[in-house]
Amino acid sequence: MKTLKLTILTLMLALVNASFADEGSSDKRQAVHLDDEERTRVLEEMRTFLSTLQKITQGVVDNDMPAASKAAKTMGQDASGGVSLSLIFKLPFNFKMLAADTHQKFDQIALDADSLADRDHTLEQVAVLMQNCVACHAIYRIELEED
Repeated sequence: MKTLKLTILTLMLALVNASFADEGSSDKRQAVHLDDEERTRVLEEMRTFLSTLQKITQGVVDNDMPAASKAAKTMGQDASGGVSLSLIFKLPFNFKMLAADTHQKFDQIALDADSLADRDHTLEQVAVLMQNCVACHAIYRIELEED
Protein backbone atom coordinates (compact mmCIF):
# COMPACT_ATOMS: atom_id res chain seq x y z
CA MET A 1 0.00 0.00 0.00
CA LYS A 2 2.86 2.40 0.84
CA THR A 3 4.44 1.65 -2.54
CA LEU A 4 1.19 2.46 -4.31
CA LYS A 5 0.88 5.75 -2.42
CA LEU A 6 4.44 6.71 -3.27
CA THR A 7 3.94 5.78 -6.90
CA ILE A 8 0.83 7.93 -7.07
CA LEU A 9 2.68 10.79 -5.34
CA THR A 10 5.56 10.46 -7.78
CA LEU A 11 3.24 10.58 -10.78
CA MET A 12 1.39 13.58 -9.39
CA LEU A 13 4.68 15.39 -8.75
CA ALA A 14 5.85 14.63 -12.27
CA LEU A 15 2.64 15.96 -13.79
CA VAL A 16 2.61 19.10 -11.67
CA ASN A 17 6.27 19.83 -12.28
CA ALA A 18 6.09 19.19 -16.02
CA SER A 19 4.57 22.63 -16.39
CA PHE A 20 7.72 24.19 -14.91
CA ALA A 21 10.09 22.74 -17.51
CA ASP A 22 12.28 25.18 -19.40
CA GLU A 23 10.75 25.57 -22.84
CA GLY A 24 14.08 25.99 -24.64
CA SER A 25 15.78 22.97 -23.12
CA SER A 26 15.59 19.34 -24.15
CA ASP A 27 15.92 18.50 -20.43
CA LYS A 28 12.34 18.97 -19.29
CA ARG A 29 13.06 18.56 -15.58
CA GLN A 30 12.35 21.54 -13.34
CA ALA A 31 15.48 23.62 -12.83
CA VAL A 32 16.36 24.42 -9.23
CA HIS A 33 18.69 27.43 -9.26
CA LEU A 34 21.14 27.58 -6.37
CA ASP A 35 24.34 29.43 -5.64
CA ASP A 36 27.57 27.41 -5.71
CA GLU A 37 27.63 26.69 -1.96
CA GLU A 38 23.97 25.62 -1.88
CA ARG A 39 24.38 23.47 -4.98
CA THR A 40 27.44 21.79 -3.46
CA ARG A 41 25.52 21.05 -0.24
CA VAL A 42 22.54 19.52 -2.05
CA LEU A 43 24.72 17.40 -4.33
CA GLU A 44 26.84 16.24 -1.36
CA GLU A 45 23.69 15.14 0.45
CA MET A 46 22.58 13.19 -2.62
CA ARG A 47 25.96 11.45 -2.80
CA THR A 48 25.71 10.67 0.92
CA PHE A 49 22.25 9.15 0.34
CA LEU A 50 23.79 6.89 -2.29
CA SER A 51 26.75 5.94 -0.11
CA THR A 52 24.43 5.21 2.81
CA LEU A 53 22.22 3.01 0.65
CA GLN A 54 25.32 1.05 -0.35
CA LYS A 55 26.28 0.58 3.33
CA ILE A 56 22.77 -0.57 4.21
CA THR A 57 22.80 -3.03 1.31
CA GLN A 58 26.23 -4.31 2.34
CA GLY A 59 24.94 -4.83 5.87
CA VAL A 60 22.07 -6.89 4.48
CA VAL A 61 24.42 -8.92 2.24
CA ASP A 62 26.72 -9.59 5.22
CA ASN A 63 23.72 -10.44 7.41
CA ASP A 64 24.89 -7.63 9.71
CA MET A 65 21.66 -5.84 10.49
CA PRO A 66 23.26 -3.68 13.22
CA ALA A 67 25.58 -2.28 10.52
CA ALA A 68 22.61 -1.65 8.22
CA SER A 69 20.79 0.12 11.05
CA LYS A 70 23.85 2.19 11.97
CA ALA A 71 24.24 3.34 8.37
CA ALA A 72 20.55 4.23 8.04
CA LYS A 73 20.61 6.27 11.26
CA THR A 74 23.25 8.57 9.80
CA MET A 75 20.76 9.86 7.21
CA GLY A 76 17.62 9.99 9.33
CA GLN A 77 15.73 13.13 10.37
CA ASP A 78 18.65 14.29 12.51
CA ALA A 79 20.79 14.58 9.37
CA SER A 80 18.38 17.01 7.74
CA GLY A 81 19.24 19.94 10.01
CA GLY A 82 21.59 22.82 9.38
CA VAL A 83 20.08 23.92 6.09
CA SER A 84 20.29 27.67 5.51
CA LEU A 85 17.09 29.68 5.25
CA SER A 86 18.07 30.90 1.79
CA LEU A 87 18.33 27.30 0.59
CA ILE A 88 15.03 26.33 2.21
CA PHE A 89 13.28 29.19 0.39
CA LYS A 90 14.82 28.30 -2.97
CA LEU A 91 13.91 24.61 -2.93
CA PRO A 92 10.53 23.74 -4.43
CA PHE A 93 7.94 22.53 -1.93
CA ASN A 94 7.70 19.06 -3.48
CA PHE A 95 11.50 18.74 -3.46
CA LYS A 96 11.48 19.47 0.28
CA MET A 97 8.67 16.96 0.81
CA LEU A 98 10.63 14.23 -0.99
CA ALA A 99 13.73 15.06 1.05
CA ALA A 100 11.84 14.95 4.35
CA ASP A 101 10.19 11.66 3.39
CA THR A 102 13.60 10.24 2.44
CA HIS A 103 15.09 11.12 5.83
CA GLN A 104 12.04 9.58 7.53
CA LYS A 105 12.45 6.40 5.51
CA PHE A 106 16.09 6.12 6.60
CA ASP A 107 14.91 6.40 10.23
CA GLN A 108 12.33 3.66 9.66
CA ILE A 109 14.92 1.39 8.06
CA ALA A 110 17.17 1.87 11.11
CA LEU A 111 14.33 1.11 13.55
CA ASP A 112 13.15 -1.96 11.66
CA ALA A 113 16.66 -3.31 11.07
CA ASP A 114 17.19 -3.16 14.85
CA SER A 115 13.83 -4.54 15.92
CA LEU A 116 13.01 -7.02 13.13
CA ALA A 117 16.46 -7.94 11.79
CA ASP A 118 14.66 -9.11 8.64
CA ARG A 119 16.92 -8.79 5.61
CA ASP A 120 14.08 -9.08 3.09
CA HIS A 121 12.08 -6.39 4.87
CA THR A 122 15.07 -4.05 4.85
CA LEU A 123 15.66 -4.62 1.15
CA GLU A 124 12.00 -3.86 0.45
CA GLN A 125 12.36 -0.62 2.43
CA VAL A 126 15.48 0.30 0.45
CA ALA A 127 13.60 -0.30 -2.81
CA VAL A 128 10.79 2.00 -1.67
CA LEU A 129 13.22 4.67 -0.47
CA MET A 130 15.05 4.58 -3.78
CA GLN A 131 11.79 5.46 -5.52
CA ASN A 132 12.17 8.88 -3.86
CA CYS A 133 15.66 9.20 -5.36
CA VAL A 134 14.44 8.18 -8.80
CA ALA A 135 11.47 10.56 -8.60
CA CYS A 136 13.60 13.49 -7.49
CA HIS A 137 16.17 12.96 -10.23
CA ALA A 138 13.40 12.54 -12.81
CA ILE A 139 11.67 15.77 -11.79
CA TYR A 140 14.48 18.17 -10.85
CA ARG A 141 17.88 19.31 -12.04
CA ILE A 142 20.20 21.43 -9.92
CA GLU A 143 21.70 24.42 -11.71
CA LEU A 144 23.83 27.36 -10.71
CA GLU A 145 21.84 30.54 -10.48
CA GLU A 146 22.88 33.32 -12.78
CA ASP A 147 24.47 36.41 -11.29
